[in-house]
Amino acid sequence: MYRKEREIELREPVLVMGMEGWIDAGFGGANAMAAVRQSIATEPVVTFDGDLLLDYRSRRPTLRIDNGVNTGMTWPTIELLAGTDTGGRDVLLLVGPEPDQQWRAFTNAVCELAVSFGVTLAVGLGAFPAPVPHTRPVRLAATATNADLASRVGFVPGVIEVPAGIHAALERGLDLAGIPAVGLWARVPMYVAASAFPPASVALVETLERIAGVTADATDLRAAAEVSLRRIDELIAQSDEHREMVSGLEHQADEEQPVSTMNLENLPSGDEIAAELERFLRGEGGGPA
Repeated sequence: MYRKEREIELREPVLVMGMEGWIDAGFGGANAMAAVRQSIATEPVVTFDGDLLLDYRSRRPTLRIDNGVNTGMTWPTIELLAGTDTGGRDVLLLVGPEPDQQWRAFTNAVCELAVSFGVTLAVGLGAFPAPVPHTRPVRLAATATNADLASRVGFVPGVIEVPAGIHAALERGLDLAGIPAVGLWARVPMYVAASAFPPASVALVETLERIAGVTADATDLRAAAEVSLRRIDELIAQSDEHREMVSGLEHQADEEQPVSTMNLENLPSGDEIAAELERFLRGEGGGPA
């Protein structure tokens, strides 16, 4: 299932999980993980066997062609990286595409490695589309292995059944292995879920530091968040219909009303506004670029 690249000793590391392929609205989790990787010098300590875990027809390798000559291929890989952040905290990063198969065996392998490395906490990064406005601070929802972790992040009340990603399987496996785990899920406005939404990534990086003590530089993400929010404001201002939608979402957020109490039937869909936002950001909307 995996090959150890080198032997390494770590001091109570945090495992940060940022696998690609499941729900990640606004690329919140992907860009948060990118910020973590850019902030921490890492080296691969474990490489998983892609032939066992990945369907290369859905995750095709990349071919490099130089003047008609096949000069090599880059294969999708799942890796466990190790490093130390600027505060001296040892960190393991689980990166790469979500496995297409053998989830139980993969989960068992990751948990076995986590125990052997002495992992004390695992944190997953992700984001999902939600009926929230971009004009309010990004809120997170947790999926956690205990109530204390969930309450420290915040959660969606009630019982919910949803399709699961590999992070959910890893959380359950880690819990059974005696390692607490929490998934951090940023709530991204549904009307920008198809485009990059840096405020979600900023919220994830900041919460990762607060919950797990892992430090990452979010300076570039914060600058991108300011630009993104300003451009979304400019787009929304061009349409009474869009302003009505955002106003309704603001009221819901401020009053903390459950989603079911708000009438969204006559408002534009998230896909419609997302498509218009993409045109606007490309300078095709007729408004300010």
